[in-house]
Amino acid sequence: MDVTRVGRVLRKARKLLSARKEAPRVPVAEVTLPALSLPLERIALVVCVLARERAAELLGGLVDAEAGRALRHLERFAAMPSAQRQAKVAVEFGERADGSNRLALFLETAPEALRQEAFRGLPPYHRSRFPQWEGIESRADAAPALTALAERRIREALR
Repeated sequence: MDVTRVGRVLRKARKLLSARKEAPRVPVAEVTLPALSLPLERIALVVCVLARERAAELLGGLVDAEAGRALRHLERFAAMPSAQRQAKVAVEFGERADGSNRLALFLETAPEALRQEAFRGLPPYHRSRFPQWEGIESRADAAPALTALAERRIREALR
């Protein structure tokens, strides 16, 4: 049913467009494609991570010269071990611009036990932003679920 509607709409649109005066067609040689907003390497990385099974098919749809380069990037990423590929994604797309503010908001509003566990799990460069909690030690008997929750909330704040 949806297909029929779309087909009817397209036919109707073609009739309306053909009734208007058409602009002269530009020869193919004069058409320039807009520049990609992301480098091909980053596009290939995203496709490799999000749609690995269809990655070659998706990148093959690019313009011929760029499709070849993107496929070479894809082969390189596919050959990487998973941890190295994840590290590459983290480096390329990194933390949010407002990540440190979100982390501060999380730490200020978190319950004391969660704050202590989250603070213990912070990397040193983030820990230095919170000197007021420097002397606080986390409990040695912290529940694994609390540790996992703290790690997850830190990741969510920074990504």
